[in-house]
Formats: sequence, structure tokens, C-alpha cells
Amino acid sequence: MPAFSGLAERHRRELHVHCYRMLGSFEDAEDTVQETFLRAWRRRETFEGRSTFRAWLYRIATNACLDLLARGRPEPATGGEVLWLQPYPDRLLDELPAGDADEPEAVAVARETIELAYVVAVQHLAPRPRAVLILRDVLGWPAKEVAELLGDSVNSVNSALQRARAGTRELVRRYTEASVATDVDGLAALLRDDVRCSMPPTPGLCVGRDAVVKDWVESGFESMKHLRAVPTSVNRQPAVAFYQWRKREGAYLPLTIDVLRVTGGAITEIVTFHDDRFPRLGLPERLPADGTE
Repeated sequence: MPAFSGLAERHRRELHVHCYRMLGSFEDAEDTVQETFLRAWRRRETFEGRSTFRAWLYRIATNACLDLLARGRPEPATGGEVLWLQPYPDRLLDELPAGDADEPEAVAVARETIELAYVVAVQHLAPRPRAVLILRDVLGWPAKEVAELLGDSVNSVNSALQRARAGTRELVRRYTEASVATDVDGLAALLRDDVRCSMPPTPGLCVGRDAVVKDWVESGFESMKHLRAVPTSVNRQPAVAFYQWRKREGAYLPLTIDVLRVTGGAITEIVTFHDDRFPRLGLPERLPADGTE
């Protein structure tokens, strides 16, 4: 028992963070970790070493979360609020293990996805798609392992992940179309009230939908014409590369890249970079005329 307890305790904090992402409640996560350790102790003879002990514990913890969610949890409020949400103390996040050679990004990933915006966003997913998204996108598990854990096929897991990501893709599509059309009202409808907008290395930060829209209007965005866009991604975030028609060159040339942060079905941050970054991001240096110019 002491040896088992010591091995399990090494993973207590990261399991607690995992359960917190799944449940949104600090207290429920605490109870679920205790349940995880109890189940692990009872099933200790079943651990065959086909996976790491850590992965085995994550399997048990995920199922414990799904069992709790199956017993009933209210839907997010009409305005999207997660009424059971509780904060997670930084001092406890500092207890996360440093990660070993097999898990070099464990801590970085955990911290990036512990922010309230992320935790709130995943609470809007049904329990099983939520588990798929966290296991695949946060922990980086292969689809086959997630399928085995959930008792689903690999195709089912991949479909669930695609559905979980679909809302973000649709939002990026609408952002792209509104931007190309220089439709400020359409863009404003996609922003969260506390959206942040910046353009490094230019100093300054716009905070709030009204401030961002005002800045767009004052900078003459609505008068811009002949834009084209190429969807891409950087920093594991959706992004849109914009090109503008240049008559002298007879082509669309790089303008800006907007990197988006999407949480809870709205855009919460836009970071705009200038055209000097296009080549190193593997984007075309120019787009040919499309016959309309």
C-alpha cells in the first residue's frame, strides 16, 4: 500500500487539474481524484503495464468524471454562464510536476488550458465530446487510446473531436467573410464584450468590443477594398492571412495576419501581425488575380 500510494500521489495535482477541466468545479475535482485513487487501489491488480501508470490513472479519472456528469449537472445558464465554476489557485498549479522525458510539454499544456475562458468553453460540450477534446487536444492522446478508454471506435472519436472543434471553425469562417467584406457590424457581432486587440510591435492595446470597433472605424478599415484571405494557424490558434490587391503588381500582396483566440463561441482576442511574417509561416508571397480586378 505505501508504494502504491506514493506512486499515485506523484500524479495527484495533474489529475486534479484534469478533473477540474472536465467538471469546472474545484471541489468536485477534489472528490473525483479521491474516487480515482480508491478505484485505482481496488483495481491495482489489473494494471498490466501496457501503458504508463500515469496514463492508467488518467483513464480511471476520466471515467470517474464521466460517471459524475452522468448523474446530472445543470446546463450552462441562458447567457452562457457556468454557475458551478470555481477558481483554481495558482499556488496549487505550482505543484504540477516538471514533466519528464516522455512528457516535456505536460506543464506548459496544463497551464495554457487552465484559464477560466477555456474551462468555461469546454463546459458547453456534452461530457463525452468534452473528454475527447481534453484528451486529444490537451493531453495529446492518440485517437486509438481515447477510443479504447471510451469504448468507441477511432472514427467515432475523430468525429467527436471534429464536432467539438466545429464551432471554432465556423466562427473563423464568419470572421474571414466579414473581414473581406469590411463589415464592421458583422465583425462586432463575433466579439466578446471584453475582447482584446493588439498589433505588435506597435504599442497599445484595445480592450472591449466598443473600443476595438471604434479603433477599426477610425483607422479607415471600412474603406479598405479588394481583400482576399487565406485561413491558417499559428501558435496552435486559428489565424487568417489577409492580402490586398495591388494594381501595379497585378496581384494580391500580403497585408496582415490576424491570430484569433476563441472561447465560449466568441472571439476573445485578436493579435494582428504585419506582412513581413508571411514567408516564414509558409504562406504565399502573393495571390494571383482572380479575374475581378
